Amino acid sequence: MPVRVLALAAAAAALALTQTAAADGQQPPARPAPARTASIPSTVTVPIEYHKLENGLKVVLSRDTSSPTAVVGIYYAIGFRIEPKNRTGFAHLFEHMMFQGSEHLGKNEFISLVESNGGVLNGSTLFDFTNYFQVVPVHTLETILWAEADRMWGLKITQENLTNQQGVVKNEVKVNVLNQPYGGFPWLDLPQHANTNWFNAHNFYGDLEHLDAATLADVQQFFKTYYAPNNAVLVVSGDIDTKQTLEWIRKYFSGIPASKLPPEPDISEPRQEKEKRANREDPLANRPALALGYHFPPRNTPEYYAMGLIDQLLVQGADSRLYQSLVQKRGLTGSVSGGTNPLLGNMFDIKGPTLWMVWLIHDADKKADDIIQAIDEEITRLQTTPVTRAELELALVKRRSGLYAAYEQFIGFGRANMLAAFALFDDDPGKINRLEDEFKKVTPAVIQKAAREYLRPTNRTILTITPKGKGN
Repeated sequence: MPVRVLALAAAAAALALTQTAAADGQQPPARPAPARTASIPSTVTVPIEYHKLENGLKVVLSRDTSSPTAVVGIYYAIGFRIEPKNRTGFAHLFEHMMFQGSEHLGKNEFISLVESNGGVLNGSTLFDFTNYFQVVPVHTLETILWAEADRMWGLKITQENLTNQQGVVKNEVKVNVLNQPYGGFPWLDLPQHANTNWFNAHNFYGDLEHLDAATLADVQQFFKTYYAPNNAVLVVSGDIDTKQTLEWIRKYFSGIPASKLPPEPDISEPRQEKEKRANREDPLANRPALALGYHFPPRNTPEYYAMGLIDQLLVQGADSRLYQSLVQKRGLTGSVSGGTNPLLGNMFDIKGPTLWMVWLIHDADKKADDIIQAIDEEITRLQTTPVTRAELELALVKRRSGLYAAYEQFIGFGRANMLAAFALFDDDPGKINRLEDEFKKVTPAVIQKAAREYLRPTNRTILTITPKGKGN
């Protein structure tokens, strides 16, 4: 079976690269400062058609003629956040099952179909959805739509396939977390300490005993319940004829019956009123590490967009305040990273409670409390002194650059990902064209308000990694 790079594996790999650079004393290339402008340029509009089939399937079409390819992405509203209790890692396990054959395609034939036609594919399990996507030559689009419908209509779920994939996923956990220095840091570790609701706080990658406990009946019921058109969004973007594409989608997907979805669980988190601290000893780590996680504002609020700009001000790029303070001025670390929904996605493709994180690896002679104090000084400055208009415009330009980079990610998959998220979470894929306007509404006062509420010490969790047998 060709190796598929899952989002969870990719997260570990991305973190390993960060750690390697830090260990070597190297820095990521400095992001060139944008030219100063009097105002932010006009936005780019993404063309969108939004349809809903009678069985509940949401369909987003977006034409882009820049290359003769098409991106097909199908997103199911079931992620590892709400997987069954006592079955941690089950949603991720099931993602693997989706490549084990369907009604008309045998085991691994879906992968072969895509790759033999010059395409690439992937699948990932994240907090609030599981997705599958292909980037293919546009002339193969009908075939790929048929194949995706075949999986939704009739997945082959056998004990042999289940047993095989249980072993694959368990090995993935061992390789990417248990046997890796800093494995799962901070994206897997920090939510478990920061959150109080089980849905947000359990081990998303999965306990090995729980993975073993998954039964054939569990898998069959999971598929019947969640892998249905009324729990999914289908996005097709690229050099497509939207009318023809919609006809194919109706042809292959409209006959798939809807399922009876269970009530959505309560995934809310209470307001945190006291700072939390945790430490993990890591026998494979050679230097201490530090991460801070702050509960993020609710989706689509003014503070939500303000935190998106605060992220740019504090931690994104060599011009950010934390990089300048911790690395350039004080030499407390060789690099500093941060973000919302980091190493898995971004602030837009997660629906429920999430964290804004800052993390770094540092030498043993640099104390975690000294680094935290330096971080607090920059946060306090943000809370008490309004940002200047120049700083705000620079943050807007960086945010805009980040958005467009996300759209172009992985041969255009990034744009399909954003469209799917807005359709799935907001029933509004057109929101992609209003993001810049929402960020432009943020004022220095709103930034201060968001910083005071969401970056207070009592709203955070601090996680340290100590090399086993060594002091911090």
